[in-house]
Amino acid sequence: MSKKRHSITRRDFLNGAAIQGAGLGLLSVLPHRSHASSLSPNEYPPKLNGLRGAHPGAFEVAHALAWKGKQWPRPVSQTDRDYDLVVVGGGISGLTAAMKFKQEAGKAARILVLDNHDDFGGHAKRNEFQVKGQQLIGYGGSQSIDTPSSYSQHSRQVLKDLGIDTKKFYDYFDQQFYQRHQLKQGLYFSQKYFDVDKVVDNPFSWSTSDDNFVSRALAQLPIPQLDRDALINYIDTDEPLLRAWSREQKIEQLRTLSYADFLKRYAQLSQTAIDVFNNSSHGLWGLGWDALSVLEAIRLGMPGTHRLGLAVSDFDEGEGPEEPYIFHFPDGNATIARALVQYLIPAAMNGHSMEEWVTNRVDYQQLDQDSSPCRIRLNATAIRVEHGADRGSVEVTYVQDNQVHRVRGQHVILACNNSIIPHICPHVSDAQRQGIEYAEKVPLVYANVAIRNWRAFKQLGYHHLQIPKADLFHSIELDFPVSMGDYQFSSSPDQPILLHAAMTPTVPHRGLSGREQHKAGRQKIYQLAFEDYEDDLFSHLDGALGSVGFDVERDIEAITVNRWPHGYSYEYNELFDPAHWNPTQGPHIIGRQQMHRISIANADASAFAYVNGAMDAAIRAVEEQLQLD
Repeated sequence: MSKKRHSITRRDFLNGAAIQGAGLGLLSVLPHRSHASSLSPNEYPPKLNGLRGAHPGAFEVAHALAWKGKQWPRPVSQTDRDYDLVVVGGGISGLTAAMKFKQEAGKAARILVLDNHDDFGGHAKRNEFQVKGQQLIGYGGSQSIDTPSSYSQHSRQVLKDLGIDTKKFYDYFDQQFYQRHQLKQGLYFSQKYFDVDKVVDNPFSWSTSDDNFVSRALAQLPIPQLDRDALINYIDTDEPLLRAWSREQKIEQLRTLSYADFLKRYAQLSQTAIDVFNNSSHGLWGLGWDALSVLEAIRLGMPGTHRLGLAVSDFDEGEGPEEPYIFHFPDGNATIARALVQYLIPAAMNGHSMEEWVTNRVDYQQLDQDSSPCRIRLNATAIRVEHGADRGSVEVTYVQDNQVHRVRGQHVILACNNSIIPHICPHVSDAQRQGIEYAEKVPLVYANVAIRNWRAFKQLGYHHLQIPKADLFHSIELDFPVSMGDYQFSSSPDQPILLHAAMTPTVPHRGLSGREQHKAGRQKIYQLAFEDYEDDLFSHLDGALGSVGFDVERDIEAITVNRWPHGYSYEYNELFDPAHWNPTQGPHIIGRQQMHRISIANADASAFAYVNGAMDAAIRAVEEQLQLD
């Protein structure tokens, strides 16, 4: 079997390798209250460390509404002017909706974007650090532009209108960085679970042309010999499995059999052996192989699946050529959010290029100015969205700084977390509610750790560490090697760098479905404090790198933990969901149905947890609303 990979692909990364006509008439203008930015002039959200993402202050109003049924008094009169469009949610989907509406309705159209966080971008979160006088920029959520050639015409046009040229990343992303520095992928086994702190080559990384690599890597695993031998026998042989089954039988049965159960039943692997790589799929699904099908294991090229005699083309329609996974800004897709804000409110940030958006500072005081047709209002949580008596407008009530406000929009687009919509919008039907509630968002934590140098990684010889049986973080790695304009990636082990750590909490091997595991994982995140994440990171870094001189107290400069209990959008899982459900059919279709002057736009409504899913949903929602006029 071939083990050779010539370029960095998305699959490699996830397995640990590198890894919007004519202007609309304004509604009548009422007296309104000033809504200057609630941020102090010296406060800059991207620079805040500690617990970020769904940070304290961002979720309490929504939880009081959804969990306790709290009600707020509705202001007797409007507290702000009327708008042509009110968007609830300032992530990429909400900002794209505002952009598309501005393009179609005209520059004079009044648009208000409300968001419950102290920063815009939603999951496209930006973290900034200063270490030894050097700026480090990291991503706290939405990671990269994945396979831009697969984008719809509409989402490609959004990138084009913003001035984002993905071809430039072939120059910006240093695809030879790891090879040049002789850095590999590793597995870190902790003393807590394996009686030893040990880092070994990752035999599941598939990043070498050495035919003996897998056998040698497996031999290093600190697990009992019988378990290790069984794993070697499963992976490092070509003897077919299930040879008595027809191709049709294999496809039918393996679609509804978890890869972990398959390994126990047909490959006679122990739980100890499976635990070595069960969480290798967390970066893509937020689930382990106990909750993903054998067919998915074949799609992702898991070692040993060649013995099943099935090719992906046997059960999936053909896809276009896979692009390298290199379309990454230093702050992930936060630069897309910044570009959208600059398009909507030019005064908020200087610059007209990708390179300038990466390093230029946003003026948050300009986001919510009365002189601007488009306004972005942060720290504002919508609590009620309903049509006016004549159904010619929509009333939006929200809470900001413990004060209740009410505005009116001719159109409203809900680009917020899908699960809150039934709690804030009384027009949601029972069937629509069920469609919305079906999906459980993937809970997610992304931490950025600013360190003073990466000499220990260089000495150890690894850039990525997967952590079997992890309590919290399941992987830690050096940040993407991307340089753009004035921002230059660390070129020497003596220079500061960011480490990126990921956690997708699950409850494996207990018979829970993916949705059930997502719900349980969300509850776990709610119970954790910043210190819990910090302690886990310290433990991993000390155990893996302490022997080569890394000192967590000395070498760590700062930590930002981006906590997302409601993380990435749920995508249908064939192990538990009907095989024909996909972004074009499933409960999300009725869940996103238009409610006259209210439309829904977010990645949840696309059942697709990627930037183009968010953009396509926004464009659909705007088109629904424009058809009313």
